[in-house]
Amino acid sequence: MKRLIVAITGASGALYGVRLLAQLQRTEGVETHLMISDAAALNLHHELDLKRKDIEALADRVHSVRDIGACVASGSFRSDGMVIAPCSMKTLASVAHGMCDNLITRAADVMLKERRRLVLMVRETPFNLAHLRNMTAVTEMGGIVFPPLPALYQRPQSITEMVDHTVGRVLDTLGIGQDLAPEWAGLKPPA
Repeated sequence: MKRLIVAITGASGALYGVRLLAQLQRTEGVETHLMISDAAALNLHHELDLKRKDIEALADRVHSVRDIGACVASGSFRSDGMVIAPCSMKTLASVAHGMCDNLITRAADVMLKERRRLVLMVRETPFNLAHLRNMTAVTEMGGIVFPPLPALYQRPQSITEMVDHTVGRVLDTLGIGQDLAPEWAGLKPPA
């Protein structure tokens, strides 16, 4: 059984976290632990007309971001990785500077200290110098900065296809089988 921690923060792009959870829910042998920030709950409602409880139903276990004593706050909790989808610039800055001010940033800090996969789907453009430096710091600590940029070479026909491709690539990064993003077969020669 693989254990994955998923956090949804207040950046735009709540759909990424929702699609990730939905895919993990239908993936056999994966246990999910979820945290949703208060700002994420607002975005889930604004962007997707969903309530917190709708998203919590997609996870195996749900933890309050205020519960610093939760199992995911300890390195002794064996997890295979963590994804913050989407990851706000505030959360990125907290992770980059070791500010364990809530359960999301504490769990991310644990991933880094235990040398486990931490994927941050950062959402903000354009980037300012503070954003770039924070992304560099997280990368130097072993985290993976994974902005959800659409891959147009697959010729997506909808927003859902673009989101699914990105979520599939995140799952690839975590070593979890997926059918959302087909393997690239190479360019077709021009006719």
